[in-house]
Amino acid sequence: MSTRAVERIIPAVKASDGAGVRLMRSLGQSPHTRLDPFLMFDEFGSDQPEDYRGGFPPHPHRGFETVTYMMAGRMRHRDHMDNEGIIGPGDVQWMTAGRGVIHEEMPEQEEGLMRGFQLWINLPAAEKMKPAAYRDIPAGQIPRASPAPGVEVRIIAGQIEVAGTPVTGPIHGLSTDPLYLDIELGADAGFTLPLADERNAFVYPFDGNVRVGDSHLDRRHLGILGSGGELSLKAGPDGARVLLLAARPIGEPVAQWGPFVMNNREEIEQALADYRAGTLAEPA
Repeated sequence: MSTRAVERIIPAVKASDGAGVRLMRSLGQSPHTRLDPFLMFDEFGSDQPEDYRGGFPPHPHRGFETVTYMMAGRMRHRDHMDNEGIIGPGDVQWMTAGRGVIHEEMPEQEEGLMRGFQLWINLPAAEKMKPAAYRDIPAGQIPRASPAPGVEVRIIAGQIEVAGTPVTGPIHGLSTDPLYLDIELGADAGFTLPLADERNAFVYPFDGNVRVGDSHLDRRHLGILGSGGELSLKAGPDGARVLLLAARPIGEPVAQWGPFVMNNREEIEQALADYRAGTLAEPA
């Protein structure tokens, strides 16, 4: 079975979103830095309150999913459906904007470290106008597995097999069949994971550096993987922690205007018209 190699490296760049939240953006720097079905990938992290306290005031979305994974700090979510919750270290929020959602994400702290990731995943045309929904997943509901000595994997979405036993994350059964793994590698630890060629995939080291096959990947350098049937990861003497994201590509045109992701310009114009009329998030 061939090993998947790093085909392209996208260094994260400084960016700002919401009400001045400072972050590092990999996917989504431009339309040329996407990987079907992944639209955007951000890392936010600072112990300076001015970098995050503005948060993300109420804003709309349509046509895709957002995934927030917290490493440190606490964030409060509210939306137009009166859903509300707080996610803290190790927690995940998986939101399907569908036809439309208006929500906010605001820090639940005045000081200290705030760190995490946000991922945008596209929806196929047949699902872009389905009802909005979201799920808060506490850290305790995310299974952990040790597929090799010195390796711990948190399975947020999808499934892996460990010693012949499947381990399934809380998010599964979606049309894009996403795999979202948080992989912690001890000093000089490594392992090989089956990863079907039908899925587009990337690796993102957020602590330390890692070898991906024969390639070296530095911290905050997103590595898009080429074809193959398995993935080989190995840390150096300082260990590493990386995210692995994979999903089936949708293969449809993408039209994006800020927080709206549809298939053509006419659908974007309709989303804008619905938002201005106050009907973006209403049932069809």
